[in-house]
Amino acid sequence: MIEEIKKLIEQEINTTELRVDGDGSHYQVIVVSDQFEGLRAVKKQQMVYAAVNEHIASGEIHALTIKAYTPAEWEKAKLFV
Repeated sequence: MIEEIKKLIEQEINTTELRVDGDGSHYQVIVVSDQFEGLRAVKKQQMVYAAVNEHIASGEIHALTIKAYTPAEWEKAKLFV
């Protein structure tokens, strides 16, 4: 399922970095994209949710924790990840 989540996100968002971890139905994603420039955190998360919404609706993904960054934000944040 991890690879499928990656594929779904990459189909909708041009990522410069994408990390997916988790098991069962609980997953954590880190998405880095230029497309997030100028967007608030909620809008970034909505973009990621939209990419995997079908699997959330079906219950295949029960919980998804999203961290979405621009490349500049990621350069600062990855020091703490």
